[in-house]
Amino acid sequence: MKKLRKMLARAVPSGRTGVIAFPFAFLFLFFFVPFILVIGISFSQQQMGIPPYTPLAELKEGVLNIALNLSHYQFLWNDDLYIATYLSSLKMALISTFLCLLIGYPIAYYIARAEPSTRNTLMMLVMLPFWTSFLIRVYAWVAILKNDGLLNNFLIWLGLIHEPLRLYHTNWGVYIGMVYSYLPFMIMPLYAHLVKMDLSLLEAAYDLGAKPWRAFFQVTLPLSKNGIIAGSLLVFIPAVGEYVIPELLGGSETLMIGRQMWSEFFENNDWPMASAVTCAMVILLLVPMALFQHYQTKEMEES
Repeated sequence: MKKLRKMLARAVPSGRTGVIAFPFAFLFLFFFVPFILVIGISFSQQQMGIPPYTPLAELKEGVLNIALNLSHYQFLWNDDLYIATYLSSLKMALISTFLCLLIGYPIAYYIARAEPSTRNTLMMLVMLPFWTSFLIRVYAWVAILKNDGLLNNFLIWLGLIHEPLRLYHTNWGVYIGMVYSYLPFMIMPLYAHLVKMDLSLLEAAYDLGAKPWRAFFQVTLPLSKNGIIAGSLLVFIPAVGEYVIPELLGGSETLMIGRQMWSEFFENNDWPMASAVTCAMVILLLVPMALFQHYQTKEMEES
C-alpha cells in the first residue's frame, strides 16, 4: 500500500510543477506551435488554391518526397528593398526606444521619489491609456497630426507658426505614435527598479561631497541599468514589427517590416514569402534577447 502511494505521488505532479506547467503549455500551444507552422510555410512554394502554398512533404507511390524551397530566404538576402526595410525598421525602433527612455526615465524617477500615498495614483495615470483600444488611440493621433488637425490649429492660434507643420504621413508622425504607445512599457520597469533603490547610498554620496548630478550618474543610473535594459527591450521588440502605427501615421516612404508582411500576406497572397519575412524578423529580434539573457546570467553568477 505504501509503495502504491509512493508511485502515485511520483506520477501526480506537485503543486509547484502544475503551476509552472500551465503557462509553459499555453506558450507551447499558442506561440511555439504556430511559429513552427510559419517556419514550415516559409520553405514552401506559392500556389493558387487553398491553402495558397504547396505542402513540404508528399507521399506518392509509397515514396515520401520532401521539398524545401530556400529561394525566399535568398531573395531576402539579395533584395535591396527588404534590406532597406529591415534597416529602416531597426532605425525607427532604436530612435523610438531612445526617445521613450529620454522621456520615461524622469517620469519614473519622479514617481519613485513621490510620496507613497500618491505613487499608486501616478502609476494608474501611466497605465490609463491601456483602458482604451490601441487602434482608437492611434486614430486619435490622426486627428491631432493632420494639417488641419488640433495641433496645427492650436499652434497657428498661438501665433507660433504661420503654416501647418507636416507631421501626418511622415516618419515624425510614426515616432510620435510609437513613443506615445510604448512609453508606459518603459516607465513601468524603470519605476520597479528605482522605487527599490536604497536611498542611503545617495546620502552617503552627498556626505562625501558629490554634487546631485554626479550622484545621479555614479549611483542612481548604474543601479537602474537593469530597468533600462528591460524597458528598452519591451519597447524595441514590438516597435520593430509594428504595423498599425506606420500604416495610419506613416507615409509611402515609411519602410517598416510589419507593413511589408501585411502586403505579402493580404495583397500579394504570397504566404511563403510573408512567412520568410516573419522568420527573418524573429531571428533579428532574438539577437538582443539572447544578449540580454547572457548579461543577466553573467550578472547573477557574479553576484
